[in-house]
Amino acid sequence: MAAPADKTIKDLSGKWVMNKELSDDFDTILQMQGVGWMMRKIISMATITLTISQYIEAGTNLTHIDIQQVASGGIQGTTERRTLDWQVRIHVDGIFGEVEGKSRWILLENIDKGPDREWLTKGWLDESGGEHVQSYVVSKNGGWTAEQIWGFEEIEDTRYHTRHIVVRKGDDWKQARLVYNFQGTA
Repeated sequence: MAAPADKTIKDLSGKWVMNKELSDDFDTILQMQGVGWMMRKIISMATITLTISQYIEAGTNLTHIDIQQVASGGIQGTTERRTLDWQVRIHVDGIFGEVEGKSRWILLENIDKGPDREWLTKGWLDESGGEHVQSYVVSKNGGWTAEQIWGFEEIEDTRYHTRHIVVRKGDDWKQARLVYNFQGTA
């Protein structure tokens, strides 16, 4: 389902379901992150729903994005609590283990230059003053990093919330685009 016009990167609050038909296959990314074959198969068969609460912390002007992931069948996934201030926070994830992550608002022209920059910066709709969400995660034990840029794209004449992801390990890197259907308010 298309993202309604009132859902922007400044207000992602609601339920979002991963669109498997439009999303890229991300099995090679999970493999690079050390996720075992059985778990990768379970993830590939599951329908992933994100319940997002986005808000500004009173008195600070800091944006918070809290995400509860649930897989089909009601299987509880990870809870992510992101503060868009580019401060490192430690998170222990049931699939990825201990990671250090940071998130912020960013303009596309400020994304670091590198071989994957084109992938991270292409295809976005020009909305919200050009700002996007950038997330950067370092695995404490897996030797990989993951960078995500969040925003909105038009795919087949329909507006969707999407995330461009690049995972790096050593000199190797993999990319994927995840596409989400809006399912209404939480």
